[in-house]
Amino acid sequence: MNIHEYQAKALLRSYGVPVSKGHVVTRAEEAKTIAGELDGPLWVVKAQIHAGGRGKGRFIESEAGEKGGVRLARSVGEAAEEARKMLGRTLVTHQTGPVGKQVGRVYFEDGSEIARELYLALLVDRQSSRIAVVCSTEGGMDIEEVAAKTPERILSFTIDPVTGYQPWHGRRVAFSLGLEGKQIKQCSTLLGQLYKLFLDKDCEMIEINPLIVSDEGDLKCLDAKMGFDSNALYRHDDILALRDETEEDPKELAASKHDLNYIALDGEIGCMVNGAGLAMATMDIIKLYGAEPANFLDVGGGATREKVTEAFKIITSDPNVKGILVNIFGGIMRCDVIAEGVVEAVREVGLKVPLVVRLEGTNVEKGKDILNTSGLDVIAADDLSDAAEKIVKAVKG
Repeated sequence: MNIHEYQAKALLRSYGVPVSKGHVVTRAEEAKTIAGELDGPLWVVKAQIHAGGRGKGRFIESEAGEKGGVRLARSVGEAAEEARKMLGRTLVTHQTGPVGKQVGRVYFEDGSEIARELYLALLVDRQSSRIAVVCSTEGGMDIEEVAAKTPERILSFTIDPVTGYQPWHGRRVAFSLGLEGKQIKQCSTLLGQLYKLFLDKDCEMIEINPLIVSDEGDLKCLDAKMGFDSNALYRHDDILALRDETEEDPKELAASKHDLNYIALDGEIGCMVNGAGLAMATMDIIKLYGAEPANFLDVGGGATREKVTEAFKIITSDPNVKGILVNIFGGIMRCDVIAEGVVEAVREVGLKVPLVVRLEGTNVEKGKDILNTSGLDVIAADDLSDAAEKIVKAVKG
């Protein structure tokens, strides 16, 4: 689960991390009053969406001379006017795709005088099962671009969970970033605060970009992105309360409410599979036969007929889906339950695209009989390769 910048900064502030004073606004008529609560003389006006690249983004149907989703203002009135131009409009960045995201919140923040821009992040390193620290002197840029063009400017290391964070970790980052004097101690303290926040709240990522050195020589977090482990939200009511469902894909949101593991993709073949490994293999073989999967969908080993029905509805709600492949291996999951769910879903929502079903395992003959006697236009497949070949042919043909 991701949160907005203003929410991330409130969390950072609660852990003692240096951030600028700011306020959020959701209605244009409130903008002038809320902007006036800041000291000035420089205001930063930031569109709040769950995507990076806001500063370089563009609004659909932009007014002449407008710049991206991060703008400077030199008076309360100017800040309020910039907020009015953002609220309710759609911001497109390199992370949102061409559809963009609608801006429902704007964040006012006191401006900062910047001497240097740096990069600092904590994330889960899947390979070592540790928290990794990533830092670079090239703040304010896409870290992927820095990694591709100047990888020597990035320092990355993991923290041993047995010892936890130690001050020397912070000094290592400080020296890598070329900090000096009081900044070294500030960096050590900052990294310790971020590490504690990461553990306390079950984060998946904390990204500070840029981390700035102000004109006074102090460190400050100028922008922040945070993501949390969705499987741990049950023990963090305070974090769950920050969830903004308007920022989430409606299909992924519906899936989460039915305990389905679903991720939307850009392809044309919808997949419904039980088991993450089998789901990934199904996606791979679809690509092998020349098409692209429209989603990752794992209904789980103990799915009910109702869950299968909801999964099918979610797949068919995607306008990009031109065909559906159901691939089930019945171990704990029974093939007849899958078949009943598919039949019920098709009868409820209709079937306007080709459907290939491959069943194998527990109660497979019973499952096939349910499909064969349903009167539905279902293409049966003998194995995974046969299923992928048939659905790709049906879609392409």
